[in-house]
Amino acid sequence: MLTICLDNKNDMICDNLGVNEAGHLTFAGHDTVSLAEKYGTPLYLLDEDKIREKCRIYMGAMKKHFGEASMPLYAGKALCIKDIYRIMREEKMGIDVVSSGEIFTASAGGFPMENSYFHGNNKTDSDISFAMDKGVGYFVCDSVTELLAIQKEAEKRGSIQKILLRITPGIDPHTHQSINTGRVDSKFGAAIETGQAKELLSLALRQKNIAVMGYHCHIGSQIFESEPFISAAEIMLSFSADMRDELGFEAEIINLGGGMGVRYLPDHPLIDYEANIAEIAKHMRMICDERGMKFPAVRMEPGRSIVADAGMTLYSAGTVKIIPSFKSYVSIDGGMPDNPRFALYGSPYSVALANRMNEECDFVCTVAGRCCESGDIIQEDVKMPKPERGDIVAVMTTGAYNHSMASNYNRIPRPPVVMLRGGEDKLIIRRETYEDMLSCEL
Repeated sequence: MLTICLDNKNDMICDNLGVNEAGHLTFAGHDTVSLAEKYGTPLYLLDEDKIREKCRIYMGAMKKHFGEASMPLYAGKALCIKDIYRIMREEKMGIDVVSSGEIFTASAGGFPMENSYFHGNNKTDSDISFAMDKGVGYFVCDSVTELLAIQKEAEKRGSIQKILLRITPGIDPHTHQSINTGRVDSKFGAAIETGQAKELLSLALRQKNIAVMGYHCHIGSQIFESEPFISAAEIMLSFSADMRDELGFEAEIINLGGGMGVRYLPDHPLIDYEANIAEIAKHMRMICDERGMKFPAVRMEPGRSIVADAGMTLYSAGTVKIIPSFKSYVSIDGGMPDNPRFALYGSPYSVALANRMNEECDFVCTVAGRCCESGDIIQEDVKMPKPERGDIVAVMTTGAYNHSMASNYNRIPRPPVVMLRGGEDKLIIRRETYEDMLSCEL
């Protein structure tokens, strides 16, 4: 069962959580109950200091262990808003983007697009043209069809487009099926095992307006150990060495993708991101020495591990429904429109009653959303004090894949986003209105 109570401080899953003298949950040093009163609920909160801390961990560790030419790329699909790209620009991060919409958002946020990498398994002709218009630095090329489309557009412009080839290494990191992307039969990339990766590289090297810079892979998400990344790096470097010997091309860049996990529950392990990176680097250097290779510039693509525990969502409790001998429900004023991850993946979350943190957690319930949908659940088997209407329900670790996956299902407006920074709170995305939801309708 999930519980965050003052009498069990070990259950505080992140160091930006606390309890103040009023018995209220604090986040990034702010009283969450006061924030709920000021901005209303549902409400997304973001801790800018935590985001910057994670950026610096990745940046420092990658420069130290992989070399100065290496850098992390923030994966915008986790949380794509203009203010994030302000932070990424200031922290000198690179970024990955997966759509014209993400490119537009990053550009509007002032990010230097030459440091962006454009992903996706089906970039349309208009996507390719738009990305080149915006000065995207690198395309991560997924297929022969896409390669030829990039060549055609670059030739028309008289430009040379840098690309990485997305390679499928055949790694199964034992994550949820929907977030496992490294297997041979994945919809992403060209498989080494089938010979398609070599064929894609051979064709790319013959294109006049394409500059192949290296390879990319991504094996999955919520990975807590370094071993799957080490295995992927070994396969990618071995492929690079083989292609050097067979085709005369050695990759300058090896991109290992993202996927390092975060703690959603107290029993999830603490991850030492630098230690994982150091272990990956050690094995990569051994392989490069064995195969007589130059050590490549390394890219990694943290998204969830940059923003997840920098986020929290606050709700107001509504109906409390007890079904004797079966289960109890606490309904909130949000749900799957602002957080669809339990409905999609059965994702775990830690939940607390933010205004009553000093009270005994003696009530077991399912936290349910307000939608007319039986699958609209935030979390099951939660322990908290028995809520009353108007109590504040806090869901931790919602910085990734909450706002970015939000919808207007049941015509529910999306919540606002408040950035917490240096003891101040600032509204960076206003609450959506009913009129906003009609704005595109004619």
